[in-house]
Amino acid sequence: MKTLIIVRHAKSSWADDTQDDRDRPLNDRGKKDAPEMAKRLKEKGIRPDLFLSSPAKRARKTARFFAEEFGGSKKEIVEEEKLYEAPSANFYEVLGQLDDKYETVVLFSHNPGITDFANTLDTVRIDDMPTCSMLAVQAHTGHWSAFRESEKEFLFFDYPKNAS
Repeated sequence: MKTLIIVRHAKSSWADDTQDDRDRPLNDRGKKDAPEMAKRLKEKGIRPDLFLSSPAKRARKTARFFAEEFGGSKKEIVEEEKLYEAPSANFYEVLGQLDDKYETVVLFSHNPGITDFANTLDTVRIDDMPTCSMLAVQAHTGHWSAFRESEKEFLFFDYPKNAS
């Protein structure tokens, strides 16, 4: 079984409209929501083997809050260029190349691609993945290369404004 948790990056700042999109940082709400959502993930008993992130600053910082909650550091986050402004096909391509030693992967990316990807998982329909939301599925396979075609089971969908 392979478990995938997809996370849309936390709320980012638009304060500097001259800043390159990749360099936008988290805003205050994002800095509050990311550690809270990481804590919620940990409370579900999930133990990630890999944190995989878009190279954009806001995604990397969100991933860092999650890694730290699980006792890791930013060095343990793998950046993947194909997750920036990614269509669904990129998510499957990245996942399909993962080493099978990873059982549970947390992947950080952006809208609209992450919502589109979530809706290809054949488990639930998500109109929009809000900032810092998490969707988790478990695939009935031992190989990431078979993830796309494998039967999947919905585990949970959570987001900051969801009253847990």
